[in-house]
Amino acid sequence: MIAAETLDQIADAAASFGDLNDDELASLKQTWPDLRFTVCNDDDMPARLSPALRREGFNLYLVNGSEHCLSLTDDPLQAIGVVLAEVDEA
Repeated sequence: MIAAETLDQIADAAASFGDLNDDELASLKQTWPDLRFTVCNDDDMPARLSPALRREGFNLYLVNGSEHCLSLTDDPLQAIGVVLAEVDEA
């Protein structure tokens, strides 16, 4: 489960980084060791799924680990991780 407050804290931390690179990802993993984190481009995310949280420059999606494989979810009660999806400025 990822509480809304935790998701806001993750977004605030990610926004403070500027670029989402390996060092910043490691920092998130160190701060929230029980969660999984990954970074990708928002264009790589399925159009059918809305972000759990939108911020300038990136969106956050939730990762579900309740089945044998990781998948995306919109249910924070099932979430075990976050995808930070960078939005290209057009």
